[in-house]
Amino acid sequence: MKILLRISGLFFIIAALFSCGNEGRKLVEKPNVLFIAVDDLNDWIEPLGGHPQVITPSLSRLAEEGVCFSQAYCAGTACNPSRTALLTGKAPYKTGMYVNMQVWRDVLGDVQTLPQYFTANGYWSAGAGKIFHNSQPDPASWEDYYPSKKQHMPKYYHPGNGVQVSMPVYDGLYTAFDWSPIPLSDEETADCGSVDWVIEQLNREHEKPFFLACGIYRPHLPWYVPQKYFDMFPLDSIELPLIIENDRDDLPPGALELNEGQRRYHNAVTKHGLWKDAIQGYLASITYADAMVGRLLDGLAASSYADNTIIVLWSDHGWALGEKEHWRKYHIWENIANVVLMIKVPPGIKSLPGGSSAGIMCDRTVSLLDIYPTLIELCNLPPRDDMDGRSIVPLLEDPGKEWDYPAIISSRRMDFGITKGKWRYLWYNNNGGEELYDLESDPHEWYNLAGNPEYKNILEEMAKFLPKDPHPIVPW
Repeated sequence: MKILLRISGLFFIIAALFSCGNEGRKLVEKPNVLFIAVDDLNDWIEPLGGHPQVITPSLSRLAEEGVCFSQAYCAGTACNPSRTALLTGKAPYKTGMYVNMQVWRDVLGDVQTLPQYFTANGYWSAGAGKIFHNSQPDPASWEDYYPSKKQHMPKYYHPGNGVQVSMPVYDGLYTAFDWSPIPLSDEETADCGSVDWVIEQLNREHEKPFFLACGIYRPHLPWYVPQKYFDMFPLDSIELPLIIENDRDDLPPGALELNEGQRRYHNAVTKHGLWKDAIQGYLASITYADAMVGRLLDGLAASSYADNTIIVLWSDHGWALGEKEHWRKYHIWENIANVVLMIKVPPGIKSLPGGSSAGIMCDRTVSLLDIYPTLIELCNLPPRDDMDGRSIVPLLEDPGKEWDYPAIISSRRMDFGITKGKWRYLWYNNNGGEELYDLESDPHEWYNLAGNPEYKNILEEMAKFLPKDPHPIVPW
């Protein structure tokens, strides 16, 4: 806290110098936006320190140039509810959008998405790759898209496309639960096709300001990336996630029930001795995704738009790799709810003349729901009063600013997680019990304090943030 406040004080001096430098120079009223989504990325990146062996120089570069949020959370712990919430500004507990199988347009009707709102206010909105959930491209949201407005996912090297590389198909498990080096160069991969299309747009002359989105699919399963990325992580040196024996002993019934479906993956991985192999595949895929981010950043830096483009990079949710015997997503624990969020605002933007602070880690609790109202403010668009998030522009200006808001995370069963500062409170539906953690002393959520009478008041205070009348799950 004190370090952040001292750094933010220094930032005000730097911002003032930038402001002086901008005198006589017209400030940009409607900056461009480069909007980067990375699928299934947890905190295993260098700036957040989630794994000691990870290699992410491009994400480190972006964190050094902007603000990285260490306590950013998704609204829902699966692709569809998380992305729908971010792109509409509507929380799952307000809409009933909790699961991947729901068709969000059927549920939300003519809601105006983030790119639609930018288009309606004078922007050219285009994108490539996975921005909305992959089964639900939304042509109405875009003026142009790669590969097309009706197919936003390029053809990936994927079991769904007839490719199964290394893993047997375990009974009842997701067929894409696989990892392997593949005989392709970066340029031949699907994500690189999306990135290069976006770079082509950065090299064009635009009559309007742009909202340009790029969805990077890795490290989503399957972890198929070029050989060189696997070579960076020798199998015999792979470190497993930190765990403790009997970590599940203090979990309530609801937590165990929500875990049960994904525990099958842990049983399969440990039975066949493939835990390190899986970690290697995830790390390799993260470093590949980082290379794609770097390619994008280089493309922007080489363009004529480098000085008037806001960069927002986010992941839709985290990922578990054996902690609490859980794999994948679909839970409300910290490693799944916590996401990557970085924002860089260059100096010279009217809404933030000094630009965002650089190289600052902000530890305030924020939500992906905050991105929509934040970009509205940064780009001087008409404010909206129907958003479930709030603008975090004040934190871009001063990362140490007092910030007393919780983040609310939903599961596909209408269980809820609440994060506020150092406290995490998890509540399970149908009398499934509770969890309470102090993230300062217990960042891995090993010691459930919910049953400890010393923390009764804190538990009750955190429970006050639970949605009072959550929207039921909309059938599909």
